[in-house]
Amino acid sequence: MDRNSIIGLSLIGLILLTFSYLNRPSTEEVERFSQQQDSIALITKANEIEAVKTQSEIIQDSLPAVVENDSIAIENQKQQLGSFASSAAGEETFTTLENELLKVTFSNKGGRMVFAQLKKYKTHDSLPVILFEGEDSEMELKFFAQNRTISTGNLYFKTLGESKNISGEELATITMRLEVQPGSFIDQIYTLKGNSYLVGYNVVMKGMQDIIAPNISTIELDWKLKARRHELSRKNEIDNTSVYYRFAENDVDELSIGEDPEQETLKTSVTWVAFKQQFFSSVLISDSGFDKPTTVSADPEADESYVRNMAATFSLPFNHKSEENIEMRFYLGPNHYQTLKSFDLDLEKLIPLGWGIFGWVNRYLVIPVFNFLNSFDLNFGLIILILTLFIKVLILPLTYKAYLSSAKMKVLKPEIDELSAKFKEEPLKLQQETMGLYKKAGVNPLGGCIPMLLQFPILIAMFRFFPASIELRQESFLWAHDLSTYDSILDLPFTIPFYGAHVSLFTLLMTISTLLYTKYNSSMTGSMNPQMKWMMYLMPVMFLGLFNNFAAGLSYYYFLSNVISIGQQFAIKGLVNEDEIHRKIQENKKKPQSNKKSKFQQRLEDMAKQKGINAPKK
Repeated sequence: MDRNSIIGLSLIGLILLTFSYLNRPSTEEVERFSQQQDSIALITKANEIEAVKTQSEIIQDSLPAVVENDSIAIENQKQQLGSFASSAAGEETFTTLENELLKVTFSNKGGRMVFAQLKKYKTHDSLPVILFEGEDSEMELKFFAQNRTISTGNLYFKTLGESKNISGEELATITMRLEVQPGSFIDQIYTLKGNSYLVGYNVVMKGMQDIIAPNISTIELDWKLKARRHELSRKNEIDNTSVYYRFAENDVDELSIGEDPEQETLKTSVTWVAFKQQFFSSVLISDSGFDKPTTVSADPEADESYVRNMAATFSLPFNHKSEENIEMRFYLGPNHYQTLKSFDLDLEKLIPLGWGIFGWVNRYLVIPVFNFLNSFDLNFGLIILILTLFIKVLILPLTYKAYLSSAKMKVLKPEIDELSAKFKEEPLKLQQETMGLYKKAGVNPLGGCIPMLLQFPILIAMFRFFPASIELRQESFLWAHDLSTYDSILDLPFTIPFYGAHVSLFTLLMTISTLLYTKYNSSMTGSMNPQMKWMMYLMPVMFLGLFNNFAAGLSYYYFLSNVISIGQQFAIKGLVNEDEIHRKIQENKKKPQSNKKSKFQQRLEDMAKQKGINAPKK
């Protein structure tokens, strides 16, 4: 700091000190200010005391009204609930049972499950898989007693048991008891084993035969679930979420899924009802069957955090005995084929493997081979590769036969072209001559189609298998983080109609390989109807939009299948001598031929006549 600055600051300080000294208050002013402050304090204190007194008087005046209102409310509850009124008020408490696979929490309010977590699974964004929590799920018993309808959902039960964490063969039990009157109560008993997804659920009613109306033979159990979203593709999850049920006759059915609410009343007994999601399910099971009717429903859900609202109303038998015991159980777990099949209740039909022959291919061929390969703890990308090779080798004889038929048709093509030019004005004659040529040459024009049709069930079976396989869920391969949903290499800032807002690389590879395979097959069969050729190239492009949102494992399988098929075609082409085929065809044409028409040839002629095509002139 320079000298001038020091002098300047000193002058400013001196000025401030002089100003403060000249403007200091006198002794009289100080005393007068002190008296004013004391007066203000006294007035404030007096106001506070008056306010407290007034508030106290208000509270005292209102006490009789509050007590009177509480009395009225209690009396109303007694009138509405009768013997159940004592359970209308209470404090909600929670008790938890936990094992190696499952964590379930129960509330004394309603005596129901309020939380279920699958401990070995995560959501697409790495959060715990929670089937339901809080108001996501509702469950209550309803019946008619003492001339009034009773619902247990808002009644407070007494908890018998404590929270436990068990494992192995250990067993834990919690009882929720609704005490009605001395000697009369309703128990909801829950049991959990240390290594199971099953939660035992028994409803025990003791001493209720004189409380529940004598003309009542069933009580209702209402169960609702607001299904949470767990997967990356909400659309796929919505499309795979519905209510399934199994009739006592072992038939499994489901509510049709769509954008409109669905409801159905099942007029025959059912063994179980499942709130089924893409990879997880909540199922209520009764081995003896629920009484009829059972009502099930499914509604769309606008909230992006959920996928669908589902509900079921069951009829439980009540025989007016001194003690009733209704045994049921919940399955809260994954849609894993072997796990569900182990219960021998047709629960494995929750997994959409396809109907008829497509389901058989999956159950008796694809799943056993897949599980065998999975036992070696291989990467699932490698498992799909080996599975594809196995299937291609299995159907290789059919592929060879189809290729051989195409080669024969290619050899005959020049002669067929000659016939087409010669009889272009006589369609029926052209058909007769063409079929005659096929017969002389020993060629079946459908020889290439039949092997392809025999491969079709496997093609469709794989279409159903990969999107439904929980084994692929959150399993990564190359750039795909989860083979059970789409692989995105680019998220678009906009949505393309019929395509989506992302780019799936496996779908692109599948489409390109399909186009190459189509082009190669076209060259093998020679010229093709222009419209048919256009359709053959259009279909893969259409599939590009369809498969862009499908499981990456499925697109990867079809891509591998196309590549292997092209490789097989090249290999077979090296083994097939077209000159030798031509020589054999010429030899066959020299052999004596029967004039008897084949059934196929006769059908072609009959069809031509029905269309009004005249027979050739003799």
